[in-house]
Amino acid sequence: MTQETRTDALDASPRIFENDILDRFSRVHHLTPVIVYGPIILGLIFYALSLVSVGLVLLGLVIGYVGWTLTEYFGHRYLFHPVYPLPFGLGPRFQFLIHGVHHIYPNDPLRLVMPPLLSGPIMLIALTITRLLFGASFAWPVLAGFMIGYVAYDCVHYWTHHGQPTSDFGKWVKRLHMLHHFRDAGKGFGVHAIWWDYVFGTAYQKDDKPGTRAV
Repeated sequence: MTQETRTDALDASPRIFENDILDRFSRVHHLTPVIVYGPIILGLIFYALSLVSVGLVLLGLVIGYVGWTLTEYFGHRYLFHPVYPLPFGLGPRFQFLIHGVHHIYPNDPLRLVMPPLLSGPIMLIALTITRLLFGASFAWPVLAGFMIGYVAYDCVHYWTHHGQPTSDFGKWVKRLHMLHHFRDAGKGFGVHAIWWDYVFGTAYQKDDKPGTRAV
């Protein structure tokens, strides 16, 4: 396979649903999370300020953000790359739809961020959990922080595939994600929350380099 042919394959945007509407909604512009969740985040923050103090809002944002980073890490590690078969009859087809297709066509520009059909249910689950854990008032800033983390994740994910970093830190973050795609998909589960890989022992070694094999 020539380099040009390989690049075309990695950039391809294949059809994954027979239904035209579902297939259309599986592809989204990379700014969709910002456009959809940006106003919601601002609304949640302003609403939270009418219920609790500024200090509690800031604390809630931090808690929610940390909550997202753990969701990002463990979701990527155990849901997107399951070691054992998923429960509830969620087989290979489900895993392919939510993440496997991304590893086969990693540079597909329209499938690098979550479509609202996938992120929306995640936010509803997060809302339910935050209300149970923190109560009605404090749940709102926590949810806002969770959404901030999600938007940061999707933006960084798109950037790692199509951005051209100039700083050493930016090059490091991009390199780690390329190692996940082209060296060892069993490591590097934090896309923007890269620190959890060091905490949980799934970080790459210093001399690891991206290869030529998408896994």
